[in-house]
Amino acid sequence: MVDLQGQYQSIEKEVNERFSEVLSGASFINGPQVHEFQKSLEEYLGVKHVIPCANGTDALQIAMMGLGLQPGDEVITADFTFAATVEVIALLGLTPVLVDVLPDTFMIDPKAVEKAITSKTKAIVPVHLFGQCAPMEPLMALAEQHGLFVIEDNAQAIGATFTATDGTKKMAGSMGHVGATSFFPSKNLGCYGDGGALFTNDDALAHTLRGIVNHGMYERYHHDVVGVNSRLDSLQAAVLNTKLPKLDGYNAARRQAAKAYNMALAGQKDLELPTTVNGCEGICESCDCHVFHQYTLKVLNGKRDGLVAHLAALQIPCGVYYPIPLHRQKAYNRPDYKESDFKVTNELSEQVISLPMHTELDAEQIKFITQSILDYLKA
Repeated sequence: MVDLQGQYQSIEKEVNERFSEVLSGASFINGPQVHEFQKSLEEYLGVKHVIPCANGTDALQIAMMGLGLQPGDEVITADFTFAATVEVIALLGLTPVLVDVLPDTFMIDPKAVEKAITSKTKAIVPVHLFGQCAPMEPLMALAEQHGLFVIEDNAQAIGATFTATDGTKKMAGSMGHVGATSFFPSKNLGCYGDGGALFTNDDALAHTLRGIVNHGMYERYHHDVVGVNSRLDSLQAAVLNTKLPKLDGYNAARRQAAKAYNMALAGQKDLELPTTVNGCEGICESCDCHVFHQYTLKVLNGKRDGLVAHLAALQIPCGVYYPIPLHRQKAYNRPDYKESDFKVTNELSEQVISLPMHTELDAEQIKFITQSILDYLKA
């Protein structure tokens, strides 16, 4: 699904030099490499504050802690996403409220969010899924109307932009009260272990978050807030400092691969190709609305599982993200959930398939993958 070895070969010299700097300097936690990355990412995203942390799941948890959410508060998020999003809500004693998603972009449905808001609702967590932004304008309007926090789960869409109706563009993760991301190795901007970060333009919130990630300390052995141990280490920051200047190029390569997939698979009655929030397919030369963390399409007419088996037999990797909706997971199922409220998610779990997507994909590989798919559909 990803070719981290191939990508490493293209940046091996620079990564190794940066590793050597960390090792010789022996400043492994909060070293100069971490501060360099923080400043560079702030500039790239156009936000006032980036707070690095240990991983993307921690980033979501720390965001909720920093906003002062209390046990029993309700947090609305999408049913169709990875479990980490809802995991941290439950872990903090908050009440996760899962809602359905849109059938074309797979993003959280603003109408479902509006319907789910109660007097106990305190936050919305839109997930920027598979490499593009959730519909932030209606979500931010709902948040303002009801006095809610918006926490952007940006683990899959760093580098993507959102274009508002007035034509202004903002980076994914920079529009809500706080954004959270992951630098897991397979992400578009990935390190060589775990890593994460939070983004905000709120000075007071940024101050709180910086304390939380470091045991609640602003001064050594003075614990002003309840915190956790969640820091990005210097070796991971060294990798990220190498990759961040290349991120736009990496994302452009992904868009080109998506364009090739689209051209090869167009017109198939059993396939529904990826849709973007603004309808441009995310593959025009000047477009950066979609960074294709995954190339996820729908396989119709009950043929998805057969296609998965066919590709596996040819040793072509693929993924089903996600095979079980969160509302059906044992840990997060609630007796008040109604299957009729999750029609889209339930359907997607039986239709979606993600094809290999990374910066090293070449024309020959894409041709082999797509021809194999076409062969199966014609059989």
